[in-house]
Amino acid sequence: MRWAGQSVTVEDPAALPGLGRARDIVRTVRTPEFEGVTFHEVRARSALNHLPRAPWAADVHWTLNPYRGCTHACVYCFARQTHSYLELDTGADFDNQIVVKTNVVEVLRTELRRASWNRETVAMGTNTDPYQRAEGRYRLMPGIIRALTEHGTPFTLLTKGTMLGRDVPLLGVASRSVSVQVSVSVALLDPQLQHSLEPGTPDPRARLDLISRVRDAGLSCGVLVAPVLPYLTDSPDALEALVDRLASAGATSISGVPLRLVPGAREWFLRWLSAERPDLVEPYRHLYRGGSQPPAEYVEEVRRRLSQAVRRAGLHHPGVGHGRVEGRPGSGGTADDGAVESAPWPMRTALDGPRPAPAGPTDSRSVIQPSNPSSPAPPSRSPRATSHRDGTPAGAREPAPTLF
Repeated sequence: MRWAGQSVTVEDPAALPGLGRARDIVRTVRTPEFEGVTFHEVRARSALNHLPRAPWAADVHWTLNPYRGCTHACVYCFARQTHSYLELDTGADFDNQIVVKTNVVEVLRTELRRASWNRETVAMGTNTDPYQRAEGRYRLMPGIIRALTEHGTPFTLLTKGTMLGRDVPLLGVASRSVSVQVSVSVALLDPQLQHSLEPGTPDPRARLDLISRVRDAGLSCGVLVAPVLPYLTDSPDALEALVDRLASAGATSISGVPLRLVPGAREWFLRWLSAERPDLVEPYRHLYRGGSQPPAEYVEEVRRRLSQAVRRAGLHHPGVGHGRVEGRPGSGGTADDGAVESAPWPMRTALDGPRPAPAGPTDSRSVIQPSNPSSPAPPSRSPRATSHRDGTPAGAREPAPTLF
């Protein structure tokens, strides 16, 4: 929802830029539970968003996002650009200025009652995470799940948030009436790298436990390995180690999404790279010299490596891109199993690019090893901040600025 068209004649001088003329803002909230975070509670005009028909969208043409912005604060998040529509910056504001559609359940029920609604699949988690920490405060998802179920509407969920565990019993009930597809996003096993790139998310162990909990409830649980990071997490050994852990946790399907550096995310990620891995700045510049996406060979190489790892684990051949291929343990799939949604961006192998010069010895403790043997593991970091009960670390570190 854009703020344009919601204007009033008088702008609130205390409001953030882009929000001052939004007549449907209810209030702005700050609370000690979420230090440094501001919630802008709004009354949304619509709940369901229609996607244009595109090859990568497959059969999903409707999305639902109860929140704008995300306290997960993932440095690489492609959705950062959407905050610019609100005249907020795509860096710290995306992490800390969260728009909450407090009436989303009421609006959704109205839309689902329309005679024109055809009960098409609704996807959640495609932009910002519906189970970010804010959901613990606002509890919007139970009402959304009940509304979709009562109106016979199938839905999909993608999350990094262990808050989903609260709603597992409700999802089990929903699955008896409609198709429910749950997926958890897990891309990093190395705790230092994960805390650096995803400072507001539950740690990898907590998300692996979430997969097991979903499976124990009798639901399938896919996993999205997103993003696969060139030179950092794209080696065969790294992907195989990750897939083995995911399969052990009970994942029923695995797909992968290589890093996409769209405007908004690109600047934020490159700042992080300059501060944390300056040895990779030039290799990334070379690999992404064409814009948001590297050349086409990279996606094929990632696809090959991930599919080999998944087949070794006894799951179906995965998709690489926006899509997912359903699998089941022990199926021993082939390259033709399932319907793979093609990614809208091509990539190439980082091994074909320039080799970064060594900056130090490889840290053998790290689960994630760079794909290029000459590239060092992520540097050691200070101990993690105090974590919340759901495994979410407190606070978020802002990347240091750089020149590009």
